[in-house]
Amino acid sequence: MPKRQNAKDVSKPTKPPLSFFTCPNGDCADFNRFNAGNLSVAEWMGKDKTIRRLYCKTCGTRFSERQGSLMQYTKLPEADVVRITKCLGHGCSIEATADICEVDTRTVQRLLEKAGKRADDFHRLQLERLEEPLEAVQLDELHGRVVKSPKKTKTIRSLKPQRKRRVKKKGARGFMRRWR
Repeated sequence: MPKRQNAKDVSKPTKPPLSFFTCPNGDCADFNRFNAGNLSVAEWMGKDKTIRRLYCKTCGTRFSERQGSLMQYTKLPEADVVRITKCLGHGCSIEATADICEVDTRTVQRLLEKAGKRADDFHRLQLERLEEPLEAVQLDELHGRVVKSPKKTKTIRSLKPQRKRRVKKKGARGFMRRWR
């Protein structure tokens, strides 16, 4: 039978394991190597001591677990940053996002700039990983459907004389009804 969690345990976010982090020092032998076993927790930082400061045993670098993320240099709770990112992802304007999340517009603008740079880097990395470089993609051809040709519509010549006059009048005045 699984152990029941208290309400206190559920509200507290769990920390990702150290295997999710890498050394950010470009000169380190373990640079960008996940789960290399070189990281340990050196200290806890922040107002409530909830942010880990990590230590690389290979090169001796100390860095925050937030380094390189949207949470770097922010004092907002993680839930607010997630909410701001979701609002921007759904197409809300900067002012609307700031109003919904109850933060300053400059905060939203700063997060948008950081997220945009990260998204651009990620996009470029994904393009580099493709086996064949894409020269041009024509989405209309990739997602097009083949359907039967529509039935032929009647031409003005095949209409009765009364109908011809009405069609010609509509064409002369436009296809909208007049205001009454």
